[in-house]
Amino acid sequence: MTERQPAGDRREKDRPWLMRTYAGHSTAEASNELYRRNLAKGQTGLSVAFDLPTQTGYDSDHILARGEVGRVGVPVAHLGDMRRLFQDIPLEQMNTSMTINATAMWLLALYQVVAEEQGADLTKLQGTTQNDIVKEYLSRGTHVFPPGPSLRLTTDMIAYTVSHLPKWNPINICSYHLQEAGATPVQEIAYAMSTAIAVLDAVRDSGQVPQERMGDVVGRISFFVNAGVRFVEEMCKMRAFGRIWDRITRERYGIENPKHRRFRYGVQVNSLGLTEAQPENNVQRIVLEMLAVTLSKDARARAVQLPAWNEALGLPRPWDQQWSLRIQQVLAYESDLLEYDDIFEGSTVIEAKVAALVEEVFAEIDHIQELGGAMAAVESGYLKSQLVASHAERRARIESGQEKIVGVNAFEGTEPNPLTADLDTAIQTVDPAVEARVIAALKNWRDTRYQPPFNHPRPCKALERLKEAAKGTANLMEATLECARAGVTTGEWAGALREVFGEFRAPTGVSSAPVAVTAEAGSALSEVRRKVELTARDLGVGKLRFLVGKPGLDGHSNGAEQIAVRARDAGFEVVYQGIRLTPEQIVDAALAEDVHAVGLSILSGSHAQLVPDVLDRLRVAGATDIPVIAGGIIPNGDAEDLRAAGVAAVFTPKDFDITGIIGAIVDEIRKANKLDPLEVPA
Repeated sequence: MTERQPAGDRREKDRPWLMRTYAGHSTAEASNELYRRNLAKGQTGLSVAFDLPTQTGYDSDHILARGEVGRVGVPVAHLGDMRRLFQDIPLEQMNTSMTINATAMWLLALYQVVAEEQGADLTKLQGTTQNDIVKEYLSRGTHVFPPGPSLRLTTDMIAYTVSHLPKWNPINICSYHLQEAGATPVQEIAYAMSTAIAVLDAVRDSGQVPQERMGDVVGRISFFVNAGVRFVEEMCKMRAFGRIWDRITRERYGIENPKHRRFRYGVQVNSLGLTEAQPENNVQRIVLEMLAVTLSKDARARAVQLPAWNEALGLPRPWDQQWSLRIQQVLAYESDLLEYDDIFEGSTVIEAKVAALVEEVFAEIDHIQELGGAMAAVESGYLKSQLVASHAERRARIESGQEKIVGVNAFEGTEPNPLTADLDTAIQTVDPAVEARVIAALKNWRDTRYQPPFNHPRPCKALERLKEAAKGTANLMEATLECARAGVTTGEWAGALREVFGEFRAPTGVSSAPVAVTAEAGSALSEVRRKVELTARDLGVGKLRFLVGKPGLDGHSNGAEQIAVRARDAGFEVVYQGIRLTPEQIVDAALAEDVHAVGLSILSGSHAQLVPDVLDRLRVAGATDIPVIAGGIIPNGDAEDLRAAGVAAVFTPKDFDITGIIGAIVDEIRKANKLDPLEVPA
């Protein structure tokens, strides 16, 4: 802490936080150009977004990768891609954050080999691999392996970096996506801390790190959190986070050095609260959320990345990302924020809120430990069902108007928006031809990796060594590095481990989620229930059956889960098999279950390819009486194309009334079966 100065006196400013923009798309070359442009604008770190095939361990030509290549991030299939991604960017001088989890070990190995090729001193490499698999099972859906092997990969990475990459953060325990999935502040802290306990226990018990070096392990663990628009609550949450981490690391792991116990976190402010309606309001939301994690010096983020104002519409353009960077720079360089010590110290309001959070969080952590810890609570479905329930309660508050969202359910009148006057240019689109080019380049890599100028050894031996290591107890990082140097691809590396570890389908939490909206007489839900019952009777079936499908690799299942829960509560029999299905699997399930409607949820942008595929397969099967409904981040032009292709209805984030959506689905079922519309009392 610096010495206190009399009010009004200037002193040397604190150093600003790292300023990042989460970025990557299309190809390694295009992303490299974007990174160098952002660094030239004053960005002080890189935050790499990988596409979904890379995150889930598939090559770009895998059936599940169709429509997903280069959409939500950059495809990195092998060492050549990683070289191009960081070309002319000296990694020894860079601080690079990589949002990667199930395949984190593989991407870190590729990064290290590129750094070696640049002649970098590995002990100087700085950055973070997210590598938090627990929240993937709960909220983001890019898990691959079962919890046990996944925890082993994380443990091996941590042990390796402590010895070889001492400035690298091998895990970034990530509560960000928990809040996106509906977590309350108590749940967000408790689930993140329970994950940290599971990881630290595993590292300690593995025997790979001696007890005297556990301080180095704790000191390299960082967190990635979410800051919502409830400004005071979010700021108190961060103070509570720091207090709880200090206590756990001191009492459970005996870490005496306060530097090692420091709560180190980066933040991406809340994208869940960004609205498609009146998207200009997102700018002030982003500013308020940033203040929650910067105003309080004793709980200030070490790195901040802000979403763009138009993320609810689609992929932000470079100009939109620049605007978010400039928001940070104005606060850091024009305001006097960094000239003062903690301005909330001594506040009785803040202290009372923080103390209450700490007490509630420790109670929930204790409960999770009684269940066997975070991994056991994932496998039992406890954590997932709690999040689905919390999210359902939040949606119900918004629908009832109890929780007001400006421009969505309050103050909806608006002047024409010049920012979105031309929606086709308000977001960036990925050229559909990119996927074919990436696949062709991947094929060329596989065919020529043994030849000059690369001369990689044949990958077969490296992959066999990886599988042998996976069957035993050896640290997997060395075998993974050998695969990277041998020109192995992402799909080959993950495929070898799938052979040994198997795959995992996480619990959906839908069946066990409690009712969030009651169907009291006269309520909107009771009227929809009546429509469901009458339509089932008209069709001569006991219950209407509705399949909710997640085609492709998009694992953001929050919307699909909320639709499934509300359809269940409205009287549907719901078929929901979770994430990561092919169109063929979805159509097979629809036919086998004899459903009356299919709902497809996609947020990643692959709707243009995957939804028409489902339609075509239903037509071939003669099931043209099954209406298909699409939901997700779908630009207007794409929505028109989907309707023209035969989609019955399209819903986007602006359609917040879930009960109304379920009612509309019933209407589409009646229309498809040539039943008269039902009159519903006003």
